[in-house]
Amino acid sequence: MPLSDIQVRNLKPREKAYKVFDFEGLFVLVKPNGSKLWQMKYRLYGKERLFSIGVYPDVTLAQARKAKEEARAKLATEIDPSEAKQTEKRMKREEAGQTFEKIGAEFLAKQRKEGKTKATLDKTEYHLKLANRDFGRRPITEITAPMILKTLRKVEAKGTYETAHRLRARIGSVFRYAVASGVAEIDPTYALRDALIPTDPHPPRRDNRPQGAGPLDARDRRFRGASYDPHRAQTAGNARPTPRRDTSRQMGRDRLCQ
Repeated sequence: MPLSDIQVRNLKPREKAYKVFDFEGLFVLVKPNGSKLWQMKYRLYGKERLFSIGVYPDVTLAQARKAKEEARAKLATEIDPSEAKQTEKRMKREEAGQTFEKIGAEFLAKQRKEGKTKATLDKTEYHLKLANRDFGRRPITEITAPMILKTLRKVEAKGTYETAHRLRARIGSVFRYAVASGVAEIDPTYALRDALIPTDPHPPRRDNRPQGAGPLDARDRRFRGASYDPHRAQTAGNARPTPRRDTSRQMGRDRLCQ
């Protein structure tokens, strides 16, 4: 008969540990110290094994049954749920250790081995310090584009737009290094290419004419933004106007010939 939450709650410890079964192999193990552990009995390749789910009441009866169903689904494809759980735990521990700060330090060490200049190394160190203040201790796989943009906005707020662009590029370099190393899968800075304020939103139009050349006339405005060519300007200024043809005399000759 399936257990109820009240039954599990009222289970009392005994001198020796004992099991109270729910169904389909799920049971609660009551230990002498009073702790209650959810476990599941299953068979794989002819051998009986145990799958530890969690401690009651941290894991409720409903959650234990859900975990049991997930384990049974793995068994249907000949996957050992216990081994799968251990693999997942190991991967989480590894991901927790692969922080942005750690990967950034590895990237900086790589630049040193490559013989980068002191100026380049100093800039990398400075940019990494800015990034580490906000998300350096986070696993690199948990860092998103909005989190990075928040950091870049702080730099933009100071009016240092060029630094914000360089910081985005440096963070992207660390992520691409992480992707190449198999630690991360994507570079979230790629989505921020058009999110930053341009370094010079209104660049002045080029005017390479000599000093004191005077204002542009209507003819020169066609070449606004192009490099000034003194020879072309002089040729254009001295060009003789094309004479207009007098077509009336030609028309008179044509009538006489008719």
